[in-house]
Amino acid sequence: MSRDVIKEIEEEIKTHKVMLYMKGTPEQPMCGFSYTVIEILNQVGQPYASVNILADQEKREAIKQYSNWPTIPQLYINGEFVGGCDITREMFESGELKQVVDQAFAATV
Repeated sequence: MSRDVIKEIEEEIKTHKVMLYMKGTPEQPMCGFSYTVIEILNQVGQPYASVNILADQEKREAIKQYSNWPTIPQLYINGEFVGGCDITREMFESGELKQVVDQAFAATV
């Protein structure tokens, strides 16, 4: 029986309000872009989940197809693809990221 990686990704994104596909882990990011997004998410102050795509080559390729976005990290909020490091940074600097994340968590209360 073959693994349905796209279904796994869909489930992860649906299960977590903020989902980050990254190189490494929040405790040990393995690239500068992933590190930057982790630092931003930590400052936003809401919980988030992450997947280390370096530990799963199938998922590493599948997430690029799923989002039609060629690079990692990839951030999803409330089931929607937000973007990579540059977009996340721009949204954070404008205050939009905190607003979108806070709204995602407010919707569940």
